[in-house]
Amino acid sequence: MRKVFGLILIALLLGVAVVTLIETDPGYILLAYGHYTLETSLWVGLLLLLIVTLLLYGVIRLLRKLFAGQVTVLNWFSNRKSQKSAQLTNRGLINFIEGNWERSRRQLLRGSRHSDTPLLNYLVAARASYQLGDQDAVRKYLSEAERTDAQAGVAVELTQAEMRLQAGQYEQAVITLERAKRNANRHPHVLRLLQQAYLGLEDWDNLVALLPELQRHGVLPAEELQSLSRKVYMRQLQHSVEREDNAAKALNECWQTLPSTWKRDPDLLRAYVALLITRDDHQTAEKVCISTLKRQWDSELVRLFAFVHSDSQSKQLAQAETWLGDHPQDAQLLLCLGRLSARNQLWGKARDYFESCYQLQQTPEVCAELGRLLGALGEPKVSARYYEEGLLRDVKLPELPMPQPSTYSHQLELS
Repeated sequence: MRKVFGLILIALLLGVAVVTLIETDPGYILLAYGHYTLETSLWVGLLLLLIVTLLLYGVIRLLRKLFAGQVTVLNWFSNRKSQKSAQLTNRGLINFIEGNWERSRRQLLRGSRHSDTPLLNYLVAARASYQLGDQDAVRKYLSEAERTDAQAGVAVELTQAEMRLQAGQYEQAVITLERAKRNANRHPHVLRLLQQAYLGLEDWDNLVALLPELQRHGVLPAEELQSLSRKVYMRQLQHSVEREDNAAKALNECWQTLPSTWKRDPDLLRAYVALLITRDDHQTAEKVCISTLKRQWDSELVRLFAFVHSDSQSKQLAQAETWLGDHPQDAQLLLCLGRLSARNQLWGKARDYFESCYQLQQTPEVCAELGRLLGALGEPKVSARYYEEGLLRDVKLPELPMPQPSTYSHQLELS
């Protein structure tokens, strides 16, 4: 209360002082402009100046609020359009995933009008058009996508390549991907798509050249890359004997180009030996089998060894018998020994090896060999039982000489 009273007292004293000052010297102001003049006292002039200043301030504040309100309204409309665009884009993507191609394309195109990322809308709209079979629309929306962003060239090319791969247009996909491959460091997905295109074309040479890049950029998991490499090298070996007149030479040249680690791969070694045998390069096949089996034992390679026609069949049999000491329970080795014994016309030994193999594994193959041999030795009933047991219609046996019953009987009498 005392403070209020003090303030009122000060205000009254100031008012008295101002009134006294005005009465003492009211001052004088003259404003002239053209034929117009304005005369007033200093204090009235100051009061008018203050009133004008306050009016100007009020007008400026009012105008600022009006403009700010207009901007707010514009922002509101803009945000509303952006939200609606985002909703349309989301619905378009959902419909695309669900396979509603026409609806998806329509929503994506409507959403692109006010979207901050129209590139996505056009790319997916192009994919939807592809599913609808509308190739003109595909080209149109891909062009629109590239126009929206100068750096979208690779994305557009990848989209186009993926659609061509899906359609089985592997050559066109390769052409598109080769352009995008320049930026493989930034876009390793290009390499994966190239891999799919080359596989579709069965272009094994280009796949072989692509394998180091797939490994360097980590495009495939290690296991998948290894499986792909094995398949590619194997197909390259098989392809080498199909396209050259001198198949054996082409096969060996292809084998020499393989990385050293893959030359020790069991699957590739077996495929290589099998191809050598089919192309009558038995000398090389024999060397590969012997050198490989010294380094690592492989029962399947031993089985192939029996299909090799050596220049010295007796030495071949002796070589195989040296392996028996370390692998007496290997059924494939016993089967191989039986076949090599038959090739050397050692019928009794061949029978013993076949029967020893049969004791370990009753496979259709060994049953077929016993049936064939015993039938030729004059034991048709036993031979028929082996044939019946093995269901051997589809078993492919190597060509072997068979004894004449009279010759084998004469050998038994001598023994």
